[in-house]
Amino acid sequence: MNGAGDAPRFFCDAMLGGLARWLRAAGYDASFEHGIDDGDLVRRAEHEGRVVLSSDGGIFLRNVVKHGRVAALFVPRATPPEEQLAVVLARFALPLRDARCMACSGELCEVAKHEVAGEAPPRSFAAFERFWRCASCAKLFWHGTHWRRITHTLGGAARRSWYGAESEHQGRGSASIEG
Repeated sequence: MNGAGDAPRFFCDAMLGGLARWLRAAGYDASFEHGIDDGDLVRRAEHEGRVVLSSDGGIFLRNVVKHGRVAALFVPRATPPEEQLAVVLARFALPLRDARCMACSGELCEVAKHEVAGEAPPRSFAAFERFWRCASCAKLFWHGTHWRRITHTLGGAARRSWYGAESEHQGRGSASIEG
């Protein structure tokens, strides 16, 4: 599991932690810090070249966002994270990619099974052949029983994003995107 260099990188505001996790599962670098100040979030996004994803209208009133120095997208707050993911995928015409670390957004690198003996839980080690390690935080991953649900949810978001993008091209617009 790895990523490509040209994909947008995101910074989710304090209300969008669930979206950050789903963006990571979809293969995108998504930062999130609980309780981060809006000013700090915008400054860091500008410094790191990230797109701000926010449900806070105040962020869009900041000059660097209003004038386009920092790219930003309004994401509806009262929407489930899976639907928010479809909004972001549609707005940026993003395909699903190899997953990133769900904890820190680092790239995942496949490791040989024998290298994780004693580290992976015994039942997981016995049941699965492929394992990945985060290049940033060293957390270990495998496609456990939850993976089918994750891929089903990602596929649904990708299908909805495709339909949303097609609707925009047909002149119907998208009611869930502002900014």
